[in-house]
Amino acid sequence: MRELIMTDKKPKEISQDGSFKRQTNRFTKAFGQNEGELPVEKDRYRLLWSPACPWAHRAVIVRSLLGLEDAISLGTASPMRPAIGRVDWEFSLDEKNVDPILGIQYVSEVYLNADPDYDGRPTVPVMVDLKDKKAVNNDYPRLTNYYELAWKEFHKEDAPDLYPEEHRETIDTLNEEIFHDINNGVYKCGFAQSQEAYEESFDRLFAKLDYLEDWLSDRRFLHGDFVTDSDVRLYTTLARFDAAYYNGFNTNRNLIREMPNLWAYARDLYQTPGFGDTTDFDAIKRHYHLSITINADKTETKILPKGPDLSLWEKPHGREHLSSRQGKFRRQGE
Repeated sequence: MRELIMTDKKPKEISQDGSFKRQTNRFTKAFGQNEGELPVEKDRYRLLWSPACPWAHRAVIVRSLLGLEDAISLGTASPMRPAIGRVDWEFSLDEKNVDPILGIQYVSEVYLNADPDYDGRPTVPVMVDLKDKKAVNNDYPRLTNYYELAWKEFHKEDAPDLYPEEHRETIDTLNEEIFHDINNGVYKCGFAQSQEAYEESFDRLFAKLDYLEDWLSDRRFLHGDFVTDSDVRLYTTLARFDAAYYNGFNTNRNLIREMPNLWAYARDLYQTPGFGDTTDFDAIKRHYHLSITINADKTETKILPKGPDLSLWEKPHGREHLSSRQGKFRRQGE
């Protein structure tokens, strides 16, 4: 195996003011049928993820909802970062600690196969071309959209329309707001290294959560009667909030369980196939409370919290009356 590149001791994503600035994605070539795009082919790619990661989780949810399991295989990395002096993901859940299809131990290997000079964090989700075991796309902001549009020929019959054309502009706008203030907002709180940067991110996070708490008071989902790409993106943060972010990332103004509309909305999604059955709370807790993150040198002993009570996710959500539709999805072609 090629010698792996070591990261600096100091996290690269911390700015001078102590704020967290997430690294940009290295592999962003689009999937499609046009010249220069990644070809859409069944059994050509493997999606690497960890159930701990919210960015990867949303790709797996959409893969499940659209029925892409037979077209795109899935490799699962452990929620526990390997203690090897750099930030990485390891396939320690698999026999002999290697992915059974790619034959690799660490996610970083597919990044280095694609770019021997790559020195950023190897992130999930990442799409890997099985022909040469190279990372070809780790563009998590767009990956679910590619699944929804470019991969449509491989969708299951009667697949939901998660990205309806007439709503794409509003979906994209809300997705951006959710990303900056909530999805990445919890990280900006948790990784901040100055009080000022932390409090600014904290205030923006809860201002947006308060806004959505009110927004969801008279609509079942973010864009009305049916689940869209925006709901997938918000859900993965809500699912991790009480179990990990509240105490692990100091986002402790209140729990999501204490926000009635958001809490019922999150349970509504959790109880939907594709959401709850891909949510691994044990992996989430182990990653955020026991594992290392952007700082490869942070290895002090930690404690795994026993709570919260996960049985609460199964309680009735009572939000059906907010929807004029019998189901939760708008089907393609409707």
